[in-house]
Amino acid sequence: QVQLVESGGGLVQAGDSLRLSCAASGSTFSSYTMGWFRQAPGKEREFVVWIRQSGITYNADSVKGRFTISRDNAKNTVYLQMNSLKPEDTAGYYCAAGKSRIGLGLSEHEYDYWGQGTQVTVSS
Repeated sequence: QVQLVESGGGLVQAGDSLRLSCAASGSTFSSYTMGWFRQAPGKEREFVVWIRQSGITYNADSVKGRFTISRDNAKNTVYLQMNSLKPEDTAGYYCAAGKSRIGLGLSEHEYDYWGQGTQVTVSS
């Protein structure tokens, strides 16, 4: 079992930056692919970025060049640095952990554990 707790969301203006954190507890954090997804009101949950156990990362096109994922295995924490935020980035952001079902890592169904989410609101 893995428990995930996100933090760091808030209300910011367009162009600002935020850093989200996801603290994990329970099992061997370093063995999991960690991902961030987001869901805006009335829309489906969408993939944002993942980081593999090796440290390799992959971003959705919509956030490429603006968002960066990193992990600190010693602290059992994954981070999402979000720069140049846009109003369309407004959503609930969810941290996820996956291992045995992970393929491309782009679908929420590949992940086993989820956090409760943290809200990010970007005003224009």
